[in-house]
Amino acid sequence: MAEVSLLLWDVGGVVLTNGWDHRGRAAAAQRFGLDAAELERRHLTVDDAFERGRLDWTGYLAATVFYEPRSFTPDAFRQFMLDQSQANPDALATARSLKEAGRYTMATLNNESRELNEYRIRTFGLRAAFDVFFSSCYTGFRKPDPAAYRYALELAQRAPDETLFLDDRPENVAAAARLGLRTLKVQDPAHLSEELAGVGIA
Repeated sequence: MAEVSLLLWDVGGVVLTNGWDHRGRAAAAQRFGLDAAELERRHLTVDDAFERGRLDWTGYLAATVFYEPRSFTPDAFRQFMLDQSQANPDALATARSLKEAGRYTMATLNNESRELNEYRIRTFGLRAAFDVFFSSCYTGFRKPDPAAYRYALELAQRAPDETLFLDDRPENVAAAARLGLRTLKVQDPAHLSEELAGVGIA
């Protein structure tokens, strides 16, 4: 079997918290006095376009929140969305250490809208940990669509068995495994270095 030379990392749930998930939306509904079920329903109608880069933040907010007058501004809601992001410091330090060691090509493979993705890259210094970002907002493909993994492999010029894919979601890990990638389902970001060591990445 070939040696691993490419590490493909999920971002939300691994090196950072999730950016804008159902928990964040529920918290936003409570904070801003919104109908949580209606916010979730509207989110689901535009989420695919939002994360594939086909809908910008203004369009997303118009479709999900500001379809009627509100007592708060889009900027206030946008800031709340951004504030949901936090680092998982141990996992992020592990990624940076692996990048500095220079043994592996370090890449992300994540589902995220463009504005949030770029905010997280900038705010948490992800360029210090990763060489390239195969984010859905750039590639147009979302996990667990097999095309998302194939696109990353083609651009990186790696075979599946040269690649280790890390993610916290079982459906994403299973999709990668079906394509022949080596996989690691992240159980606890605080102990990611030990989980990686268990699959031969140190």
